Amino acid sequence: MVMTGPEATGTQARSGIVVLRTQQLSKQYGKRLAVDNLDLEVQRGDIFGFLGPNGAGKTTTIRMVLGLIAPTTGSVELLGQNLATRRAHVLPRVGALIETPALYLYMSGRDNLRAVAAVLGGVPEKRLDAVLDLVDLRSRQKDRVRTYSLGMKQRLGVAMALLQDPDLLILDEPANGLDPAGIVEMRDLMHRLADEGKTIFISSHILSEVQQICTRVAIINLGKLVTEKTIEELIRGQGEYSVTLERAAEALIHVQRQEWGKSAYLNDDGALITPAPDSRGRELNLFLVNAGFVPDSLAPATQDLEQVFLKLTNSVSGA
Repeated sequence: MVMTGPEATGTQARSGIVVLRTQQLSKQYGKRLAVDNLDLEVQRGDIFGFLGPNGAGKTTTIRMVLGLIAPTTGSVELLGQNLATRRAHVLPRVGALIETPALYLYMSGRDNLRAVAAVLGGVPEKRLDAVLDLVDLRSRQKDRVRTYSLGMKQRLGVAMALLQDPDLLILDEPANGLDPAGIVEMRDLMHRLADEGKTIFISSHILSEVQQICTRVAIINLGKLVTEKTIEELIRGQGEYSVTLERAAEALIHVQRQEWGKSAYLNDDGALITPAPDSRGRELNLFLVNAGFVPDSLAPATQDLEQVFLKLTNSVSGA
């Protein structure tokens, strides 16, 4: 399903202007609480990742944000306005791609855009040119959509959502089912949209891509918010350092004998991951050198988003 919206302004950096806010948002189906008092805040210029395991409540949340289903309790605010009371005014300013776009396979890419534009009341041909350029489909605009790859179809769906230049773009699993080349194409498109000043809200299970694309993420599980932080905050180590050196196993034993180093370990790549004396990297370097272990490299340790995601969602579910 594709939803669209009109002219927008935006900046790539976080501006302090809230584009999307949910407050105590909940949705109950019978005895099952699909979304539980969810508070989110997306600022203008964010590329905001919305993450969670299957069944966590992501799609239900998105459908409430788009006014497709009503919340049981709580509220949604879009572009500074309450969705419940200003729905007709505010929703046209939001573009969305939910699941696989509905396309006419026997028509060209440009004619698919024209069909959507007609429903919207008409869009200038120059705008069609602009969105085709933005999603990198101008060279294939006259080809029938049945000849498009899945990645091209997804990008055409995004083009439909962009027809009226929305303030906020909401994408639910835009890379779902794509091959590696299609994923890279979608990643490049997200960067182009960010450069255009769009605020983008992405639900995705491809965490490596979220880490490369998004500036900020929220993780939910069992309908509840687990955390909302910048990517940098999430993957930053907890004051640990990653050290590559010869005789790493011997160095590990020596470090673990120290009170500050009891939690040290070797990662899968054989690097020593350890806290530092007084939490200072140079003190760690000096300790290792004096002990006869000269580091080849020493840097603050980081985790990838997938490690953080699994740790947070497993702890919430009790796994």
